[in-house]
Amino acid sequence: MRLSGTLSLYISRQFVIGLGIVFALFVVTVFVFDTVELLRRGSGKEAATFSLLIEMAVLRIPFMAQKVLPFAALIGAILCLTRLTRTQELIVARAAGVSVWQFLLPALTIALLIGGFVVTAFNPFASAMVSRFEQMEGRYLQGRSSLLAVSDAGIWLRQSNGTMTDVVHARRMARDTLTLHDVVIFRYEGDDRFIQRIDASEATLERDRWNLTNALVTAPDGPSETYAHYQIATELTLEQIENSFAPPETLSFWALPGFIRVLDESGFSSVRHRLYWHATIATPLLLCAMVLIGATFSLRLTRRGGIWLLVVAGILTGFLLYFLSDLVLALGLSGKIPAWLAAWAPAGIFSLLGVASLFHLEDG
Repeated sequence: MRLSGTLSLYISRQFVIGLGIVFALFVVTVFVFDTVELLRRGSGKEAATFSLLIEMAVLRIPFMAQKVLPFAALIGAILCLTRLTRTQELIVARAAGVSVWQFLLPALTIALLIGGFVVTAFNPFASAMVSRFEQMEGRYLQGRSSLLAVSDAGIWLRQSNGTMTDVVHARRMARDTLTLHDVVIFRYEGDDRFIQRIDASEATLERDRWNLTNALVTAPDGPSETYAHYQIATELTLEQIENSFAPPETLSFWALPGFIRVLDESGFSSVRHRLYWHATIATPLLLCAMVLIGATFSLRLTRRGGIWLLVVAGILTGFLLYFLSDLVLALGLSGKIPAWLAAWAPAGIFSLLGVASLFHLEDG
């Protein structure tokens, strides 16, 4: 039997209402907890005013909304299908020849559309907001600024040692030897008073210093001097440099491929950014997996009751998915498995489990 347009619209509306209510509750709850945490972190910091901390909490809302959306889809699907089953509407539809796949098609279609919107349109907006949040967090709560910027022109690095500030530019970096190539260093003292420029073929990061090779040192009021080896003090480590990269969450879905390419060409690891990019693309499939898992538990209602036990089991399964996703992503981040596999495996596996369970439910 072909599913009628009226029934499709009705099921779609019920699913959207359920998802919307749960999603709004989750977002409000996360906002409250975020605000309390930011107020705790900002206590004792004069620059971190109440209005500033509220603004920071608002900036995080879009990013956290992406995080809670899969759980909203799960619980929304459970609420929608549980209600339709308890009111006998789905039972009547199935008695009329409508299969489980036909009345799940509207919800799955909505999940795919929402996932596609999140990936292509909402994610760039959320990344811009969280980028602003990261800047404000570093400035007002952590007292730091970004150390490193990576672009097509090469690597820009900033370090401070007491009253001295060095701005370092290099074409690329060999990560295994911690060596910068084609290096230019601008040195400043006090309030941005330029004192020296250093050009070097290489700069190797060692403990508490940069070792420069074939360095040409130029001062504003003196002749240039050449050194076969030259040293500059530093407190930086490779971990600090890599951690100062723009987090993948601050880059939009459209900008990530170019940034990953620049990271690879510069000699830095792009695993974290690749993992996040693939996980973002997998969002539509993850939402569909949540709908399927929700349907698996919601449609098993019997005359003996046990409704809420099945609902709780479905919710716990969703949290199990979240835990396994984090575990697999950690394996991908450590390089144990490919980034694309770590990002796609949880959604793919749970989608297959949901499909298999529904086949068993439908055909026995």
